[in-house]
Amino acid sequence: MGHRRIGMVEGRADALCGVARLHGYHAALAAAGITPDPDLVRPGDFTFQSGYQAGLDLLDLPDPPTAVFAANDPEALGVMAAARVRGLRIPEDLSVVGFDDMSPSRWASPPLTTVRQPFAEMGRAAAEALFQLAAGETLNSTRVELATTLVVRESTAPPCTD
Repeated sequence: MGHRRIGMVEGRADALCGVARLHGYHAALAAAGITPDPDLVRPGDFTFQSGYQAGLDLLDLPDPPTAVFAANDPEALGVMAAARVRGLRIPEDLSVVGFDDMSPSRWASPPLTTVRQPFAEMGRAAAEALFQLAAGETLNSTRVELATTLVVRESTAPPCTD
């Protein structure tokens, strides 16, 4: 959408998915030709409260981001709450993207743009692995990668140019 200052609220550093999402953030910036700014990354722990605090911190910067990617939907909803407290409109003043596509994301105001995980496929792959192990078989792989989908809703827009 043309954003150049994109913040991130990390997930827990001890969670592989949190680390993977941070790597994805860096890869997306690189693909867009954006040099990562470490001042735009804040720690989080996958909770609304950590997203809220990180959102306040990011929005209080002298040159705040125009968009924020959060490692999960509760953090993204926390960022949205922080933006409202700071008097910002979403998506006019700040775009926010989450990860997981949890049900509350659809009901947020505005509805949250998020990355959908294929939870049913994840469950199926886990069950198949469990059945293989229970049968005494060797797993084909200890790692399974499944595609995610960006679900664009109303929390994102091109950056304001005024």
